[in-house]
Amino acid sequence: MAERDEPTGALVRPYAVTRGRTRPRLEIALEALVETTNRGRTGASGVGSTGNEHQYIAAMCDNGLQSLAEIAARMHMPLGVARVIVADMAADGLVAVHEPTSLEDEPDAVGTELLERVLSGLRRL
Repeated sequence: MAERDEPTGALVRPYAVTRGRTRPRLEIALEALVETTNRGRTGASGVGSTGNEHQYIAAMCDNGLQSLAEIAARMHMPLGVARVIVADMAADGLVAVHEPTSLEDEPDAVGTELLERVLSGLRRL
């Protein structure tokens, strides 16, 4: 998609994009990774309301996994609005959401390794 095709968020009020809803169909973590499914790639024009936001998210997540936070930031829209849209798309089978694993479920060594990688990445910034 060309840069000029990116949604600006300022042109359409967030409540209009989500049809007045503030709660997503399913809870999605901020760091959850989103990818486009085969159904999302083909457009699935008959499913729900596939507006410009849906098309943009499908294209963005087809080029690689994107976190919910990245999607909201790249679309210049509030996180809550992005969460509702992505949840709708997931419910319609247009995207797959990969929730992060809980550190409580992992052994301490693995949790410590994850935190060390995050710290190392932050230092590189």
